[in-house]
Amino acid sequence: MTPGTPGLHVRWLGRVPYSEALTLQRAWHAHPGGDWLMLCEHPHVYTLGVRTDPANVLPGVATSGAEVVRTDRGGDVTYHGPGQLVGYPLRTLPTRNGGLIDTPRWVHEVEDLVIDAVRHLGVGPVGRLGGFPGVWVDPEGPAPRKLAAIGVRIGAGRSLHGFALNVDPDLSMFGHIVPCGIAEYPVTSLAAEGCDAGMRDVVDVVADLAARRWSTGGVADRVDVAWRHRPGDLSAFSRGAGPGQPVRPDAHRHADQGTGKPEAVPVTIGTTPRRAARLAAAGVEGGLDVAERKPEWLRARLNAGERFQDLRRKLRSLELVTVCEEAGCPNISECWGEGTATFMINGERCTRACGFCLVDTRHPVAPDPGEPARVAEAVDALGLRFAVVTAVARDDLADGGAAGFVATIDAIRARTPSVEVEVLIPDCKGNPEALDAIFAARPAVVNHNLETVGRLQRAVRPSAGYARSLAVLARAKQAGCTTKSGLVVGLGETDDEVGEALVDLAGVGVDIVTIGQYLRPTSNHLPVARWVPPETFTRYAAIGRTLGIGHVEASPLTRSSYHARHAAHQVAPATVG
Repeated sequence: MTPGTPGLHVRWLGRVPYSEALTLQRAWHAHPGGDWLMLCEHPHVYTLGVRTDPANVLPGVATSGAEVVRTDRGGDVTYHGPGQLVGYPLRTLPTRNGGLIDTPRWVHEVEDLVIDAVRHLGVGPVGRLGGFPGVWVDPEGPAPRKLAAIGVRIGAGRSLHGFALNVDPDLSMFGHIVPCGIAEYPVTSLAAEGCDAGMRDVVDVVADLAARRWSTGGVADRVDVAWRHRPGDLSAFSRGAGPGQPVRPDAHRHADQGTGKPEAVPVTIGTTPRRAARLAAAGVEGGLDVAERKPEWLRARLNAGERFQDLRRKLRSLELVTVCEEAGCPNISECWGEGTATFMINGERCTRACGFCLVDTRHPVAPDPGEPARVAEAVDALGLRFAVVTAVARDDLADGGAAGFVATIDAIRARTPSVEVEVLIPDCKGNPEALDAIFAARPAVVNHNLETVGRLQRAVRPSAGYARSLAVLARAKQAGCTTKSGLVVGLGETDDEVGEALVDLAGVGVDIVTIGQYLRPTSNHLPVARWVPPETFTRYAAIGRTLGIGHVEASPLTRSSYHARHAAHQVAPATVG
């Protein structure tokens, strides 16, 4: 599918907290540019529909360890958890008499999708049970059993919420509620009915049938994030390993070491074993030798002129850190020469160890309360009109470092009220209160990088998540912020996958996107899979514009803060406060 063409975007998002999935589906629901089918699992959660009878929430819920969330879908109380496939079709629905949506017909259509999938998997008899919504095993027999729950809502002509199909969940969790208010019939699962299909098999069947049913020509674009099953998959997983040594000593080239005889020399294609394994799981193996010469279009010229040296001296005197230096940005000469820089707050040590990033990952130290004032002093001393503030991830702090952003924005505004501030934020572990505090400080731009396509998320940034990042951006947009995100390419993605990521970013209302070539910092970082030529970046930008993204900055040397002020003013007038 060509990005921007009306159709169905199928997204397997893995295990996603319910609140994040709800934020994301509301954003895609509000976007007129296409239809999505979100497929995911949730951690243990009980959701209460608009017609939930409190008597159906039994005392065991309080000690079950599951979250309890009230929603705006139809129906009564139900359970979601690992081993259950939850599907959210976000579609523009046809109207009937007087322009109204036929809601019962839509419910039946969702049921039909699940019924067809279950029959395809060899379970039956399966169908509807008169008077009870959902999908049932043996509905006309002596012992009907509920296999899938249905709960939908329709707003502005588009559908929300959807279905929950029990693949192999812990069925005892349903014992703490009266599921969907139905006391007389039990709940079952595909596994309990003798079906040995795993979650991946069920996702494939549902996705294929949904494409045939709901997509133009029966074809949908599809994005699958890496399959995550352990609670630790979204937490910091390791410390950085530094430059390290080649991890593939069996790969050699020959060189004359001054002995007159060619000797085997390791070729530094590999990375750490953990990163190599995650790349292989995502279908990426090998890569370019770290010593391979870059193409001409990737050779940034260092011009350490007087302006550059003056800025460096001032930053050193204020004991400040810039991401320009920490991340080895190729544009440092250009930006510093123009008197602009991206300040990094909350220290210089990150609690995550993303496979592409050079930032220090030793154990972090306590935040410096004087840092915001020093950043404000530097912004004033350098005469900046547009300041960019980013930070290391601080998973060790309760708010993920949000307070540092708020304090720095306030300090800059107090000292130089005319300066616009862009913030490039981590995900703050999805903490809604922490994120809302940053948004309430009203930065000119809220930037949060998606970094890579869905398939490569776990290999590239294993402590983050595709759905979580999209939800952060959606929440920022819903708060009224100008939003921005970025991708690095050359990590093993395809051009079609870049287009699909742009579809998803446009779907949550992102205003600005940056796309640049990945440059490997050390032999222990992820290898470069390919050099992406300039003309391909031009095509990426054209796709983004077609999708309605206000500004796409795309070139081999583009980084998150490159031409930040220009991009911000392309999509919104200069505003402060």
